[in-house]
Amino acid sequence: MHFIKIFILIALSLVIGLFSCTKEEKKAGAPKQEQITKSLVPPKAELKGQNFLVELSDLQVVMSVDTASQEIVETPTLRGNIKITNNSKDILDIQAVTLEYLDEAGKPIPYKPEEKIVKVSSFWKAIPPEGITEGSLDVTIPTKAIKGKSLRKIEVDLVYVPSPLKREILTLSEKVE
Repeated sequence: MHFIKIFILIALSLVIGLFSCTKEEKKAGAPKQEQITKSLVPPKAELKGQNFLVELSDLQVVMSVDTASQEIVETPTLRGNIKITNNSKDILDIQAVTLEYLDEAGKPIPYKPEEKIVKVSSFWKAIPPEGITEGSLDVTIPTKAIKGKSLRKIEVDLVYVPSPLKREILTLSEKVE
């Protein structure tokens, strides 16, 4: 009798285990967000200033969109490449590149209060005359500029220390013992 109870207990455990294993797994739902990339038109621009030639290329807006409502759920990002050429006769020390987004009337497009604002790409690079520096842009762009399609211009502001820069190199004699 004792063996029958043990056998029944083992059989019930196997049946319960078998049914729990063969249960249909929950299907993973479709992602709630998707990442959409849109290219800016034109995707390449060349801007000439008094001291610099700035080339922006491969400009794209990357945004996270709710798949159900098609609403943008995070602050969109502007990505691309930047190439800066020093056209002056002096060394120029670039500190940062700031971007401002303008509408048709030339007014800045504001960010919503809840949006993340990253309008500056820091460089910290000294460029000799006729020198070139390249980098990438990864800044935010207001949702209103994309959703309302009100973006007409991007203003690029180069922050730099005018020259001539004076540099002095000092060498310190040290060793590790």
